Amino acid sequence: MTVVLQPGRATLADLEQIWRDGRAVRLDPSARPAVDLAAAHVAAAANGDAGLYGVNTGFGKLASVKIAPKDTATLQRNLILSHCCGVGEPLDRAATRLMMVLKLLSLGRGASGVRWEVIALIEAMLEAGVTPVVPSQGSVGASGDLAPLAHMTAVMIGAGEAIYGGERLAGGDALKMAGLTPVVLGPKEGLALINGTQFSTALALIGLFEAWTNAAASLVISTLSTDAIMGSTAPLQPEIHTLRGHRGQIEVADLMRAIMEGSEIRESHREGDTRVQDPYCIRCQPQVLGAAVDLLRFAGSTLEIEANAVTDNPLVLGEGRIVSGGNFHAEPVAFAADQIALAVAEIGAIAQRRVALMVDPTLSHDLPPFLTPDPGLNSGYMIAEVTTAALMSENKHLATPCSTDSTPTSANQEDHVSMAAHGARRLLRMNANLSVILGVEALCAAQGIEFRAPLKTSGPLQAVIGRLRGVASALKEDRYLAPDIEAASALVRSGAFAAAAEIGSFKV
Repeated sequence: MTVVLQPGRATLADLEQIWRDGRAVRLDPSARPAVDLAAAHVAAAANGDAGLYGVNTGFGKLASVKIAPKDTATLQRNLILSHCCGVGEPLDRAATRLMMVLKLLSLGRGASGVRWEVIALIEAMLEAGVTPVVPSQGSVGASGDLAPLAHMTAVMIGAGEAIYGGERLAGGDALKMAGLTPVVLGPKEGLALINGTQFSTALALIGLFEAWTNAAASLVISTLSTDAIMGSTAPLQPEIHTLRGHRGQIEVADLMRAIMEGSEIRESHREGDTRVQDPYCIRCQPQVLGAAVDLLRFAGSTLEIEANAVTDNPLVLGEGRIVSGGNFHAEPVAFAADQIALAVAEIGAIAQRRVALMVDPTLSHDLPPFLTPDPGLNSGYMIAEVTTAALMSENKHLATPCSTDSTPTSANQEDHVSMAAHGARRLLRMNANLSVILGVEALCAAQGIEFRAPLKTSGPLQAVIGRLRGVASALKEDRYLAPDIEAASALVRSGAFAAAAEIGSFKV
């Protein structure tokens, strides 16, 4: 099924569905008149006497070099080929397709000066499954994501490489096999395609979508951990959180309280419990996860705006004015990526402390050491906890802001850059790390709950344990644990824990 998008109005929900489901995308035909008008203005300017950047001049530091009208097509082709300097592992298919969709949205605003033919080719590639091979490294997030977008555009002109039918082929061959024809780029069209923040924004969006999935899993699993160590639900009382007023904190506390409702374990220690307060990793869960939720919402609002933005240069403005600006600078995306990174790192940091709490017999309220029924002969989850510590530490380092870094490029013409590209790319690794931390926490928490038998946890949490036990049995004696950890983290990534607890969505 093809999704029809209106430029300027795509939502985060639209983009997440496209990313997850691999849908083909077309622009609403109502966008075409503005696109055609801007292209006509660029065509007229290309034949004029005035030097206009990207239309009839060189690029970057070479902007003062005038290009003859007969050479404009060669200029654009040379631009693409010369900018195909990306390195590293290619983006996966879903990320590349999302990047292409974002480029469609940008071009469809009618300020880039490209012909509808260019837009139609991107649409056709998405529909036919021609996916350019786009290396993941090489952009500094200013003057556009030049190298990655050049690799995308190279396929459009019959060069580069693409995946089609499961095979990696020369770009021209992939187009031919799909029944598509390469485009000959007109004035400014190559620049319009490689100027822009679509690579950085696509990866930041994926980082956001995965962070939401991890945050929802964390809410459920942390509640399981609370019951496993016989933690108090008193800190979840609504009055505490309304007195502070933060939306995320209030919502997290409400959901945790609802999920734990009816737990026999909780009811068993309301009276006579000698512990006055639980450690912060239990008591302050709404404050920490809630703050992360609020941060993800803020970053999401920035990325939704950016996904609909025109970010190439120069732009065709009212009355046909072609004006150079700096919308290609990805500072908003870099800031959003840094915010997501902070949220991901902190969700993992507090989760790791809950794992450490559960395996420590001095803190876990009578659970056996390392959650094994026969400690000494068996090590239980001892080293699984060490793994979570390693990943937590790695995420802390990865969360160091990228937006505060810059280095001059292009002979100092581009003298301040955002570093949004790798700021967004690192989110994929961070979310993968977080899913493992949460998977281990789920294993430990389920084991802890089962040690409380015959007391039972709440109905929603029993459903969560049942889902986990479908892929990883209880740890009665030491065994090869890596498959259990991978299976549990896969459940985190799939959204299965949140679904089992029926918590719904708290994104908006």
